[in-house]
Amino acid sequence: MASLNKVFLIGNLTRPPELRYTPSGTAVADLRLAVNRVYSTQGGEKREDTYFLTVVVWGKQAESCGEYLDKGSPILVEGRLQTRDWETKDGQKRNVVEVVAERVQFMGRGKQPAGAPAAAPAEAFAVDDAAHGDADVPF
Repeated sequence: MASLNKVFLIGNLTRPPELRYTPSGTAVADLRLAVNRVYSTQGGEKREDTYFLTVVVWGKQAESCGEYLDKGSPILVEGRLQTRDWETKDGQKRNVVEVVAERVQFMGRGKQPAGAPAAAPAEAFAVDDAAHGDADVPF
């Protein structure tokens, strides 16, 4: 039987990226993403649900996310779901489902370096290590 583990998400960061490095020097960033779902009930009432997801980004993409994204930044994430299990210090078993990013596309203005001119509102950046090496590619 065929199997597929692929997700596409568009949302906004709820906090700045948390960038860190593994002992071997590989960059990894945790992003907290808010994704909304708007729907109508059977009675015609509009409702909106918000889902909060953890996105894990590796390598050059992680460094770019740490440099250019901030709380509120809109992004598109292409990736896969992953389950991770661990045990707390008091022996309780925990697990989490998170998204492992294969590609992160910046969809709006991120944070600007001090003294840099403001970017055009429609400017977007795609960061895809597999396709573009370690280069940031503006659309």
